[in-house]
Amino acid sequence: MQSLDVDGLQFDFPDDWLVGKYDEWSFYRNQFCRIKYGIKALDLLAIDPSKTAWLIEVKDYRVNSRTKPSDLSEEVVHKVFDTLSAMIPAKIHATGPIEKQLARAIATANNLRVVLHLEQPEKHSKLRPRAINPVDVKQKIRQLLKPIDAHPLVVDMTSGCVGWQVSL
Repeated sequence: MQSLDVDGLQFDFPDDWLVGKYDEWSFYRNQFCRIKYGIKALDLLAIDPSKTAWLIEVKDYRVNSRTKPSDLSEEVVHKVFDTLSAMIPAKIHATGPIEKQLARAIATANNLRVVLHLEQPEKHSKLRPRAINPVDVKQKIRQLLKPIDAHPLVVDMTSGCVGWQVSL
């Protein structure tokens, strides 16, 4: 099992997957994000054995609630576009062998899938409201990213994931 920590959430992927924390890549941090102000990065990239590329954004609002749910889908879409636009240059110019290998795998994937892993407070309260309706966010992401992934996923720890496990 390959384990990656994203903001206190433990993502466990099978050993036959290729995975990485894109927002920590040297290529992203030291080269690509300097092209233009405002370039964003998804949290995780993964390739499963069927050559499906999983583009994963992680948001955990259990402690710090989000007050503007409408901005979330646009934020995810922005990160997907910026991340995908970095894959061709990364497969050529990344200096790290793992970064280069994952960029090549993403660039030659058979399928692209977008996943928003969204954690919110278990109980709705005035102090910690559940301001985001996952169905609404999923619908908006679907509308905006249909040419990339017509069936994006919005998941949490209780709904389960496709090919990996998430825990605290």
